[in-house]
Amino acid sequence: MSNAIASWTVFVKELKDALRDRRTLMVVFFTSVAMGPLMLVLLSSLVGKYEKRAEAREIVAIGLDAAPTLRNYLERQTYVIKAAPENWESQLKDSKLGDPVVIVPNSFEDDLAHGQAPRIQLVYSSANGRAQAGVGAIERLLQGFDNEQAALRLVARGVAPGVMNVSSVDEHDIADNASRAAQLTAMVPMFVMMAVLYGALNAALDTTAGERERGSLEPLLATPATRTALVIGKWGAVFALGLLIAVLSCMSFLPAQRLLRSEQLAALFRFGWVEAAWFIGLLAPLAAALSALIMAIAIRCKTFKEAQANTVVLTLAVSMTPMVSLFNQEGESSWNLWVPALAQSTLMNRVLKNAPISAMDVAPSLVVCVVLTVAALMFVSRQLTKRAAQ
Repeated sequence: MSNAIASWTVFVKELKDALRDRRTLMVVFFTSVAMGPLMLVLLSSLVGKYEKRAEAREIVAIGLDAAPTLRNYLERQTYVIKAAPENWESQLKDSKLGDPVVIVPNSFEDDLAHGQAPRIQLVYSSANGRAQAGVGAIERLLQGFDNEQAALRLVARGVAPGVMNVSSVDEHDIADNASRAAQLTAMVPMFVMMAVLYGALNAALDTTAGERERGSLEPLLATPATRTALVIGKWGAVFALGLLIAVLSCMSFLPAQRLLRSEQLAALFRFGWVEAAWFIGLLAPLAAALSALIMAIAIRCKTFKEAQANTVVLTLAVSMTPMVSLFNQEGESSWNLWVPALAQSTLMNRVLKNAPISAMDVAPSLVVCVVLTVAALMFVSRQLTKRAAQ
């Protein structure tokens, strides 16, 4: 029996065994494939709520009856004034009230008439994300009232209001739509990488430690097939399953875009067939390396549970590595492309930003993944040889 035929036979056998465990496949499918689009839809729902709040133009206030001048200004800005509930402070703390509360003193009009600055309180809770998000808009609104009153005072004294403006600042956002959308969709690469990991994890553990526990590994070693053919066949099945989950995970974001509730996010988030193809191509080397590494860790374990415990470190490493790009505010570093998982996360974020990717950008992670795959498979082959000799 040639090595190619033996590898193919083992590959088909292991793939059938992996696909036969439908319960595990359904769990992997939901956690790896459905979770990403679900989180994307939830994120769009959250953004949609903020958009609706901004369009509502509501302000929650206390004491505005004593400040008709301020009330008139707010109404001219098309804001709807709502009275704060009696227990507004506790509702702010418990995140049940989603707007900051403006407290106007009773002496507002008197202070304004005497040229003094009334002290307005803007109360919110930093632990209340919804209320804190509205602070900036309310501050700008009140600053606009201050500017209007100051301009009226200058005009009354015969002074042009323009003397208040020493300079004029024009803001220019040079980020394109794809870059702005990538700030919200940076989680997508992490979800698809976790899909690859968990797609290969159970199959890799079952084909190594699982077979040792069931006692089915020894009969397989007694076949005429070489150790190399056995390892390649087993690894091929694990790699194929991990890559299949990766493909399904990437493709699941295509129909998920139609469920986005936020019009702004739906307009910014562009994930089409080209981006999906890039993701799959970048994930393939990582899937190969992870499949081999998990097999190398699990082959020394006698039980499935022992193998699960030993692969926790690898799982955490792959899970936490993409966080580097999320929390790094200084931009990409050259060494990022040499670290598996981090390199894939970096390159996939470039795809989302519509940034150019060259062959030299892909080469480092490809080389490292190939080296890790070959080294891990050689280790597994050596362990099987020792096992057969015992």
